[in-house]
Amino acid sequence: MRSEAPESAEECGCAPTPKEWRAFRSPLSRRGAIGLGAAGVVGAGLLLASPAWAASYPSWDDVKRAKANEASKSAQVTRIEGLISQLEQDVANKQAIAEQLGYEYDLAQQAFEEAADRALSLQEQADAEERRAAEAAGKLGRLAAQQYRTGGDDTSLELFFSDSAASADDLLARLGTMDQLLAANKSVYADAMSARDNAQSLSDQAAVARDERDRLQQEAEQKMVAAQNAATAAQAALDAQAQHLDTLQAQLAALKDTTAKTVADYRAGVEAARKAREERERRARAEAARKAREEEERRRREAEEAAAGGGNGNGNGGSPAGEVQGSGWVRPAAGWISSWFGSRGTICANGHCTSTGHRGIDFAAGCSAPIYAAADGRVVFAGYSGSWGNYIKVDHGGGIITGYAHIKPGGYNVGYGQRVSAGQVIAFVGNTGASTGCHLHFEVYSGGLRINPAPFLRARGISV
Repeated sequence: MRSEAPESAEECGCAPTPKEWRAFRSPLSRRGAIGLGAAGVVGAGLLLASPAWAASYPSWDDVKRAKANEASKSAQVTRIEGLISQLEQDVANKQAIAEQLGYEYDLAQQAFEEAADRALSLQEQADAEERRAAEAAGKLGRLAAQQYRTGGDDTSLELFFSDSAASADDLLARLGTMDQLLAANKSVYADAMSARDNAQSLSDQAAVARDERDRLQQEAEQKMVAAQNAATAAQAALDAQAQHLDTLQAQLAALKDTTAKTVADYRAGVEAARKAREERERRARAEAARKAREEEERRRREAEEAAAGGGNGNGNGGSPAGEVQGSGWVRPAAGWISSWFGSRGTICANGHCTSTGHRGIDFAAGCSAPIYAAADGRVVFAGYSGSWGNYIKVDHGGGIITGYAHIKPGGYNVGYGQRVSAGQVIAFVGNTGASTGCHLHFEVYSGGLRINPAPFLRARGISV
């Protein structure tokens, strides 16, 4: 899903890490992903259901006591090294499962939508054949009426005209008894019967396709739940790692240190590092919020100037990103639309490919730009998901869900199950998944299927 990239991927932190590149170097095919599905679900069940493997962690007092005894020190070193290894392996395992199940969810949604398209196409063909049969039957009916008016003596005409035919099939059945009429109009009758038979066959195929569509929809929903559970487990493992890893590594260093540096010094160093990290994160959030305010103020002024001058300024048409309109809806990101909804060529990036058309619109907002909730709702998915990359879905009720794809690594501002308000910053623009530049790929689901977001937003006062 291509867009402009005003900053490099490295500058915005959107590029895959070396670990991600290694994982993505041999992208899975659709067949391969489905083949791994059963194993992935079993593995996910084992990891998600297993109790915490680390019942306890050593305290600083444990380390201090162990440091005074060589045998105890050696045992504690082994224990801590094992805990560090387990923490790192647990994160890696759960992240791998989350990515695999997220990819399977992506494929399942595509399969469902392809089945829905097929069911709709078959039904449209059936309806067209039904109309063709009705037109041919009507033509034969008009010929029968003309024959009756010119002196035809077939008594079945009187029976036919005594009551109207209920359908094209009924009319063809009655006309089929009129030998004289059919002898003169064999081709018309044959065309009508062919259309009727085609309509029935296509209707039967459409019914089967609808059953398959419904089955695949349920499968996609189940895979979304499995992917979300895996993403939640992966985040919990990452949180546990963040909580304990620095301390464990400092405790290990303290045990191995033969200098005069004390255990208290290492403990103080961990606390200082924690405070520094929290301060960096606080400043980063504040800076992102400041940039978002400045960007929206700039766009608001441009919109006012454009309105005064009769133009549409930067293309936002008086509905700046994040600003709630009277409808309660919001433009989810700044920037021009770099790719519209519909068919386009395959795009491959970061180890993923798109192949079923472009079922959304792309906002070329630039790396790290804020992403806003398009309306009030609840987060029903927040995790990595195949070609979408880091992805959020928000349920707004009434069968309407919005999706936000290609979020930057670490760019989530909300989590699964959280209530969000229209215009709330829920994430930041990135380049994850099948993306060749920082942008927001925005989707609207109606009844489980992705529809064109552009007319949907315009109907709610949002200019795109």
